[in-house]
Amino acid sequence: MAPASDIDGLFQIPLDEFTAARNALTARLKKAGRADEAEHVKALAKPQISAWAVNQLYWKHRKAFEQLIAAGERFRKAQAAQLAGKSGDLRAPLEARREALTELAKAAADILRNAGHNPSSDMMRRIATSLEAIATYGAHPDAPPAGRLTDDLDPPGFEALAALIPRDGRGARGSDGPTRVIPFRQKPTTRTAGRKKPTPEEAARQREEEHRAHVAAAKAALQNAERALRDARKTAEQAEAALKKAAARAKEVEKEKAEIEKRFEKATADADQARQDARRIASEAENAAQEVEDAERALEKARREMDSLRAG
Repeated sequence: MAPASDIDGLFQIPLDEFTAARNALTARLKKAGRADEAEHVKALAKPQISAWAVNQLYWKHRKAFEQLIAAGERFRKAQAAQLAGKSGDLRAPLEARREALTELAKAAADILRNAGHNPSSDMMRRIATSLEAIATYGAHPDAPPAGRLTDDLDPPGFEALAALIPRDGRGARGSDGPTRVIPFRQKPTTRTAGRKKPTPEEAARQREEEHRAHVAAAKAALQNAERALRDARKTAEQAEAALKKAAARAKEVEKEKAEIEKRFEKATADADQARQDARRIASEAENAAQEVEDAERALEKARREMDSLRAG
């Protein structure tokens, strides 16, 4: 395995530099005689844009990322407590997870824009799905490698939620221990030849545990759906209010436009009249100037005649 810091560095750089940096690291390892490590690095796949954005959240927004993991852990413990017949508050960890997801989604959109990528609705949906999957896994040993994703994560389905079943009345390590989570790409298990067949009581207890797990998962799904419905209704109400406000503003602007157009038409007519008056006055002034000139000539002529008569 190549040094972890070198591999981590590959997943922190701009996405368009990944392939060149990976090949350069592979070449350095080969030159150093570390062929196995070089092959491992060479096999690293270039992340998809959405997976790369999630990686950047881990490297650059660690506090919010760890808050998401912690909220997922608290939610699983609360759900496991409910399945064991104990009280467990699901609302608080769900709200904490929602807040962490919201903060990380905003940061992811900024990361994408700053890197020249489009934070489209589909892109943000894929990022949110991966973050929800990470929250479901939490600190579980089967959790995806934080900061080194190369592809989107599968969404946590109903089966994964229903798999939060305590292994006995207290859980594998008591109520404070980690709970079981079915991996998102779990392979089907097979029976071993020496496995003991469960007694009817054990089978009934197992069925009861599974039923309680499904009921708890269904309740959680119902709560999420109700919360989503409330959020959607609130968003719709806000959008309707904004639409009414925009319509009222549009009406005002249209009225202002009509008034401006009316004033413009009047100003245009006044300007036309003023031009006509100016042309008329200019013509009259020109005629008056000509009359003055004619009168001056006539006066000069009369003076010359008078002077001639006086001289004779």
